[in-house]
Amino acid sequence: MERPPTVRAVTIPFADLKERDKDLSDKIEEGLGPHGLGIISIAGLCGDCIPHCDRIFSYLCAEILAPSLFARIASLPDDVKKQLEDPDSRYNFGWSHGKEKLESGKLDTFKGSFYANPVFDVPTTDDVLVSRYPSYCRPNIWPTDHLPELEIAFKALGKLMLEVGLMLAHHCDRYGLTSGLFTKNSMEIPCPDSAAGLYIRTCDNRVVKVEFDENQLAYQIGETTEILSRGYLCATPHCVQAPSSEGSSNVDRSTFALFMQPDWDEKLEFPSEIPYHQELIPPNGTLTFGEYSERLVSKYYQATP
Repeated sequence: MERPPTVRAVTIPFADLKERDKDLSDKIEEGLGPHGLGIISIAGLCGDCIPHCDRIFSYLCAEILAPSLFARIASLPDDVKKQLEDPDSRYNFGWSHGKEKLESGKLDTFKGSFYANPVFDVPTTDDVLVSRYPSYCRPNIWPTDHLPELEIAFKALGKLMLEVGLMLAHHCDRYGLTSGLFTKNSMEIPCPDSAAGLYIRTCDNRVVKVEFDENQLAYQIGETTEILSRGYLCATPHCVQAPSSEGSSNVDRSTFALFMQPDWDEKLEFPSEIPYHQELIPPNGTLTFGEYSERLVSKYYQATP
């Protein structure tokens, strides 16, 4: 089978991004518009708005993705990881492995994730909201006794990505993504398979591999932004292909993603031209973002251990 082509993500220099009056509409349309890939990368992460941003970003990526830290999360004893699970949030806080369902209905056992809110340890003390939106409102769980440095690096990198993401534009439901880091036997290695990486299905139904540099941050448009913009900003389906070539045995891929979204009570109206998850939408066609998200979580995650 012919390998999909490789394309570069549309890139905006950070120096341009921090100038709020600069017209970036052409770049944004090229990357996020109806004919774009739904992804933009930010290059040159440095400048006056975030002092020493380039060094901080490189340091934090090295800290949180480095084998010395990331591999230790997955390598914690099973009983410790069990204590870090939060089934009441459908595993959207703390450790999650083998809980998310693939489209085939099978559980995804090839990925382990650690989820936390990098801005608020306790998003709310309102019990009604915690009960209504457990995937967003429950408190963080940190491996304080076993890996205390994770919390510090996680919060710092997450807040940096949020600050850059808020500069990108006045759009919701994007997420920031670092480039993948590959390790073998806890040692960092170059990607062993040129076919491995991020793949996107374009609006004209082509599958392409998208690349951006390791010192760049990439932001993708999510489904909610497409709904709110009534299709002017386009989300595109994507997946990550693991290395599968000779020599890829025991190779791990690590990345850090920051999800950005509207307020829980932001009302979504679902335009007929965007037929996502119609089975979840009530007859009046309106849900809050929190209600919609909880329905999606219930669809894709196993609710019990």
